[in-house]
Amino acid sequence: RIGIKYDQPGLGYRQGDAQPTGFDTDVARYVADKMGVAEDKITWVQTPSANRENALENGEVDMIFATYSITDARKERVGFAGPYFVAGQDLLVRADDTSITGPESLDGKNLCSVTGSTSAQKIKDQFASGVNLVEQGGYAECVTYLESGQVDAVTTDDIILAGLAATDANQGKFKVVGNTFTTERYGVGIPKGSDTCEEINDAIAEMKESGEWEKALKANTEGTGYEYSEELNSGEAAQAEPCA
Repeated sequence: RIGIKYDQPGLGYRQGDAQPTGFDTDVARYVADKMGVAEDKITWVQTPSANRENALENGEVDMIFATYSITDARKERVGFAGPYFVAGQDLLVRADDTSITGPESLDGKNLCSVTGSTSAQKIKDQFASGVNLVEQGGYAECVTYLESGQVDAVTTDDIILAGLAATDANQGKFKVVGNTFTTERYGVGIPKGSDTCEEINDAIAEMKESGEWEKALKANTEGTGYEYSEELNSGEAAQAEPCA
């Protein structure tokens, strides 16, 4: 039983009974296969951000692949394997916009993020005090605002932005700026004390070495101009979590 997002194009996306798509689900399939579980034996479970810890603690899922950043606060309740990807906060802008090159260029601009997210406030506090913050209920609404010109940029993790830009409806309309300014280590959530940690880490290492990891990443962000940070994904931030 693998927990994923159902509403993040390019990462974890599912409509009805169709097989889920996205980079998170591709990594999950690879890891499950290496652990001896064929794809047709996987039960996909929707796990929104607010429910992830509860789903693991209550035994609703065995693993979670859902843009789940590894943090000390979360480690108090759950275990982590990975990371399988290191993201960074970035900006999505209209494809023809050359005026926004990073968070410092947002003074006087309108910036959209999702209600409850800290990413936009971080920009206001640290990079551009004159930015106007606009909150929406979801990233799809932010992208609609961006297309219509009501906002100038959308912010969250770079790979989430690339996934949004890669959808058929958005192809060619937007671009990821490509100037990350945080480090977000996406881990595999597992129940605290689970004995699967090393097996998952081995599978992730194998996926990277085989080229399948990069292939999956490119397939899910095609046409957006997105290039993942090789530095983040091969450096210290990408080192596997020690297994308890």
